[in-house]
Amino acid sequence: MVDGVNVPYDVYSIETEISKNGGLIKAGWYIDHRDKVTREKRWQQVDEDVEYKKGDLDKSVVNPNQIRTVIRQFRKALMEEIYPDRYDENGQYEVPKTLIFAKTDSHADDIIKIVRMEFNECDDFCKKVTYKIDEDPKSVLNRFRNQYYPRIAVTVDMIATGTDVKPLEVLLFMRDVRSANYFEQMKGRGTRTINGDSLQMVSRTAQAKTHFVIVDAVGVTKTKKTDSRPLERKPSVPLKDLLGAVTMGVAEEDLYLSLANRLLRLNREITHKESEKIVQLSKGKTLGRISADLINAFDYDKIEEMAKPEIDSIPRSEITPTMKEEIRVKAQQKLCDIASRTFNGELNEYIENVRRMHEQKIDAINTDKVLLSGFDSFTRAKAEETVNGFKEYIEQHKDEIMALSIFYNQPYNRRNITLDMARELLERLKADKPLLAPWYVWDAYCAVEKVKSNRPQSELTALVSLVRHVCGIDAKLSAFDSVVNANFQRWILRQNAGNHKRFTPEQIEWLRMIKDHIISSYHLDLDDLDYTPFDAQGGRGKMYQLFGGEMETIIEELNEILVA
Repeated sequence: MVDGVNVPYDVYSIETEISKNGGLIKAGWYIDHRDKVTREKRWQQVDEDVEYKKGDLDKSVVNPNQIRTVIRQFRKALMEEIYPDRYDENGQYEVPKTLIFAKTDSHADDIIKIVRMEFNECDDFCKKVTYKIDEDPKSVLNRFRNQYYPRIAVTVDMIATGTDVKPLEVLLFMRDVRSANYFEQMKGRGTRTINGDSLQMVSRTAQAKTHFVIVDAVGVTKTKKTDSRPLERKPSVPLKDLLGAVTMGVAEEDLYLSLANRLLRLNREITHKESEKIVQLSKGKTLGRISADLINAFDYDKIEEMAKPEIDSIPRSEITPTMKEEIRVKAQQKLCDIASRTFNGELNEYIENVRRMHEQKIDAINTDKVLLSGFDSFTRAKAEETVNGFKEYIEQHKDEIMALSIFYNQPYNRRNITLDMARELLERLKADKPLLAPWYVWDAYCAVEKVKSNRPQSELTALVSLVRHVCGIDAKLSAFDSVVNANFQRWILRQNAGNHKRFTPEQIEWLRMIKDHIISSYHLDLDDLDYTPFDAQGGRGKMYQLFGGEMETIIEELNEILVA
């Protein structure tokens, strides 16, 4: 846990050629045209060049290879760079709990199909969590939160806000978000802390949730954000019902804003000819203007602007707060009337038909390629800041925390560092600098240095490894267990050098037990031989039987040599 409430995040960007530049379908090619709602396809020749931009992807044009390229690179990045330590004892990679944000329900279906193929997994591995699924979405969400499967969930906006999924460690954005508030809420799905035991209930190879990763496949972390509020308030209500309710005079904010959101989306997809027909049926209004009227009806500034002339016409000595409020209510009613009287049966039916009939062109011709894949530069800057912060903390406290004092000033006494001393250092660090949790600092070092050693499984071991590196004992950051193992191998080779073998196989097994104990507890006392795992092998008496008068000398020697 990094601060008791939230954990920090890193950004990993994936950019492909088509994601960045769009594509071109040349005239004469036969391609599929797919209905967005029924997903039925028809085969038809393109009679003129179709040039599409990145904003058209997964709306008017779908390029399955573009989606596949992103997902394939995402899988590779997960295993090699983002969470490379998630292999189980059988060498199988365990995908961290991942949430993918899709543009539309149809886009989500395309993603899920490709995720299952690229990861070579069953249907339960990747599930859709939207309002348009056969299963109960709440049940799927609950399994995603509390059970092993699904490992990946794909949503449009259902769990963007208001729902905690604490085991989440990856957010993959395959849709852009322009609202600053909405983007912060979406990021919030990944920030929640969870204790190690609870995390391992659903992600067995995870050690602790020290951070999460935003995988940005659309530039969402770089696009300019506004303070606009999310408009969709009634995602489960069909468009035709929203149109009917507004036409019948129902004036509710959620209703108006949801309808405005649907119409704004449709406005980005319709053809010029369809737009002209809507202007004709609405008596001169475009879909953009119709949407603006719906939003204005519940915009405080617009209401105030509408009410101002009447309020100003009444002498200040005569007007009361109650009168002002009554005028504002009337002004809002006028704005609602302006918005609602646009709708009529013929317009509503045409809008609904346009939505249903609007097709997507399936570009199966243009293949995509990865242009960029890696952690963002500002993430490396943040990693450097984390590394420097850790170094400063260690330097500042090297004379007051016993373990640090020994590491820095008493090289010979490193053999006497105890488990309690290491725990004291960890507790102080977490209390003083919760954002410098050892595993997170380790990952920061990996971003700024060429760290060849895998992250230690123990947080205490990671901390000792980091301190050894900071104070100069280890020139390169190496896991403490790797250091001890290497020192042990060198020591054994020296002891058994030449024709004379100092230790028998049985003695070496005992020495390995001592080495493993020092890895986990940093020091071996003579009394430790009376406890696990030594007691099961005969304890202190058995070691004396094997080593005789050399027993205590060997223990002292290993305490010194292995942590050198």
